[in-house]
Amino acid sequence: MPNIKNYKRTEYKGGTQNWSIEQDKNGNIYFANNSGLIQFDGSTWRKYSLPNNTAIRSLKIDDSGKIFVGGNNEFGYFKAGEKGELKYYSLSKLISANDSRDINLIWRIHIFKGEVIFQSFTKALFYKNNKISILNAPRKFQFSFVVKNRLYFQDKVLGILEFKNQKLYPLKGTKVLNDKEIWAMFPLPNNKILLATLEKGLFVYDFNNVTEWNNEANNFIKKNTSLGGAIIKNKFIILNSVLNGIIICDLNGKIVQHLNHQKGLQNNTILTSFVDNKNNIWLGLDNGITFINENSPFTYFDYSYNIGTVYASVLHQNNLYVATNQGLFYHSWNTSFTDEPFYRVEGTIAQTWNIQVINNVLLCSSNSGALVIENNKVSKILDTKGYFGFRQIPKHPEYVIGENYNGYSICKIASNKVDFINKVQDFDETTSTFEMELDNDYVWLKKNPYLYQMELSDDLKKFVFVKRHTHISAVNKGIGSLQLVNGKVYFQTKNHFYRFSKDQDDFFEDRKMSSLFKNIPVINTLIQDSKGNLWYSFNQSLGVLEKSGNEKYVKKEAPFSNLTGNLVNNYISVNAIDSKNIFIGLTDGLTHYDATIPNTFITKPTAFIESFSFPGDTIITGNLKTIDKLFNLPYSDNHVKFTFSSPVFENQENVTYSYKLEPFEDTWRTWSSLSIKEYTNLREGNYTMKLRARNSFGVLSETDQVKFTISPPWYRHFFAYLFYLLLISVGIYVISNRIKLKIRKNKYYETIEQRRLYLEKESKIRQEQHELEKEIEKLKSDKLQIKILAKDKELVNNSLQVVKKNKTLNTIISKLKDIDTNILDDSTKTEFSKLHKSIVKEVNTDKSWKDLEKHIKNVHFDFLKRLKEKYPTISPRELDLSTYLLMNMSTKEIAEIMNISNGGVELARYRLRKKLGLNKKENLIGFLMSI
Repeated sequence: MPNIKNYKRTEYKGGTQNWSIEQDKNGNIYFANNSGLIQFDGSTWRKYSLPNNTAIRSLKIDDSGKIFVGGNNEFGYFKAGEKGELKYYSLSKLISANDSRDINLIWRIHIFKGEVIFQSFTKALFYKNNKISILNAPRKFQFSFVVKNRLYFQDKVLGILEFKNQKLYPLKGTKVLNDKEIWAMFPLPNNKILLATLEKGLFVYDFNNVTEWNNEANNFIKKNTSLGGAIIKNKFIILNSVLNGIIICDLNGKIVQHLNHQKGLQNNTILTSFVDNKNNIWLGLDNGITFINENSPFTYFDYSYNIGTVYASVLHQNNLYVATNQGLFYHSWNTSFTDEPFYRVEGTIAQTWNIQVINNVLLCSSNSGALVIENNKVSKILDTKGYFGFRQIPKHPEYVIGENYNGYSICKIASNKVDFINKVQDFDETTSTFEMELDNDYVWLKKNPYLYQMELSDDLKKFVFVKRHTHISAVNKGIGSLQLVNGKVYFQTKNHFYRFSKDQDDFFEDRKMSSLFKNIPVINTLIQDSKGNLWYSFNQSLGVLEKSGNEKYVKKEAPFSNLTGNLVNNYISVNAIDSKNIFIGLTDGLTHYDATIPNTFITKPTAFIESFSFPGDTIITGNLKTIDKLFNLPYSDNHVKFTFSSPVFENQENVTYSYKLEPFEDTWRTWSSLSIKEYTNLREGNYTMKLRARNSFGVLSETDQVKFTISPPWYRHFFAYLFYLLLISVGIYVISNRIKLKIRKNKYYETIEQRRLYLEKESKIRQEQHELEKEIEKLKSDKLQIKILAKDKELVNNSLQVVKKNKTLNTIISKLKDIDTNILDDSTKTEFSKLHKSIVKEVNTDKSWKDLEKHIKNVHFDFLKRLKEKYPTISPRELDLSTYLLMNMSTKEIAEIMNISNGGVELARYRLRKKLGLNKKENLIGFLMSI
């Protein structure tokens, strides 16, 4: 059974039924689905609907990439737009309303001689050069077919009609098919055509007669009905059934493969089948989609064949025996593996570790013990302990040594008779794997982390020598594996192979053997098959060095990469019956490998950057014919996302991708199965996204790439920089002018300031000069005042002298009056009278005091005015006293001027102080001077 992959509705997000399947040049698969057109690129499913949202029943893709589809009263084509999204273009508008009224369902689409033909039950529409011509059905069409570049229609009344020269021509002898629905026509040798009908079986038409195709395939179809099929590799026919999946038969009708729900299909109703560009099969089911990896050297036997994890297999007496975790199973080698499951060997229901043929006896090693198998059942139980396997003893070919769970035992096989002999003494350590080999001298056992070297006694009853090795090389530590190659026991560590020399009692490297594995990853198991091929396991993968000649080997790893992770660790099982039949044990069954099939199934994958998304838009680049276009994105769209695809449908889960975004990344990213990548906050610049794909065989694709440019933000745009440059230039110009203006202003202000300072200085000088002048004037005034005061003082003194003089004269006058003039003579009396008169005249005519008062009031007018204004109640006498005090006159002088006593002056001073409001501590003269 080939590897099968089912896709459910929840995965492809479409309707249940899938009526037709096609593939484009990029490898994408398309399905005519009840909900529309479904596209699958290996990673992503996309759905496209018709305008009337009806089901699509037919599908065909031309060389230009147009996807022609037909539905209910609607037909046209999908074509990729500028952004890669598939856009629908209706062709039904090209015909009249009357012609379009009874089209109904378009069941078939053909591309025939440059025309696209849409066929319904009522008519066929021929599309070319954007024009449609109509061919009406003579009675009623069933289906149409293109076989060997000839176009055929089945008419319900006229039989099979061939379309040529724009006319329909009935084919001889085909009216017998009028009661049968033909769903497929296939070419057969000798110019014959195979007709697959819905319910009546298979028929052969030789252009004269229709005859039934009596064979296995016909019996199957008559029992399960047929919904058409497909041709694969021009030598096998796929036949779809309604009730029981599909069969693949040869051109003679022999069924070579039968797949149904029991064998892994989602359901048994197959509406359509399609062979892709790698000769793998796609099935459109009544509910779902199935991929069948038919173009592979591997077929599989899984749970549907009643087997689980396989630990060993062997061919014996035309039966293939398989040791599994559920017991020992067998399948007849001469019976087809198409439908027959494996059957359990009677008496084996426990874990079975090994199945071996030794001396033509079938020995089974299981958890139940060591068993002898005959006629597909347990004939004898040699020992009830659990066993891992047996090895023949070189010096005793009739004896075998068996490894059990806690030691070893000896059995004898002679004349097809097997007997348990004894347990081997002196070694009873438990083991968990079967890693034992024998040479002529020793029994070698690998039990991690040690290697045991044991020598059997001559009577095979005990080990006379047991030695434990921790390493076999001083350079390469550890013990990797133990194997028998060309009759010699090899010990492997890190791909270096050693043998043991009994004479030197030491291990030595076999450099020739080591050189075979020089360029191979470190292995953990090595098995030599009957053809001399060397099978090895590494990193849960499998490889083989195929022997091609005298000591020459060819390495093969890629074909087995699909088995990675499914091998049974520590129990690698390879059963090479011949080159066409190699069985490998897996964790979920058994795989059959045909080494004669060329490696043409290993092709270079194709990588596609399927979509390129950024905020607000998505470019489906995988649908574009070329992606040389440079995509320009604004800076606001610098968050981009890419999805990847590689239309590699076999072992799709093992397809990995590597990518890099130049110049953002310098190196390729590590391989990953993730088919999506996002980049955020990219700076402006030119970018190239590069993608590579690697299929499950390790083959790399060519590089796909998408180029795009992210424009800078407006503030980092070229024109922005020009604006900045212009702004800077203007700024420099403005600043320069402002600086120059400022310099001029500064110079101006400096000049003004200097002028101001000069003027201030000049003004200050003038002020100082003025002050000086005032000071001079003041000094002059003070000097003058001093002079005046001095003059006043002198005047006062003079006045006082005059007063004194007048006083003296008055005294004289008074005394003269006292003189008795009568005693004087007349002359003396006359003289005396003259003297008296002159003295009186002198006294009466002297105005010095009045002049003094007037002068004092004039000189001290302002002082007297201010004093009077400030103290209105002051009396004239007090004003005079204030003036005299201001003139710094003494009390005596004031008393004389005021004609009062000294006491009177003090009293007047007291009264003046009181009126002025002065206390005792305040100086009266100082106060008067401050007014």
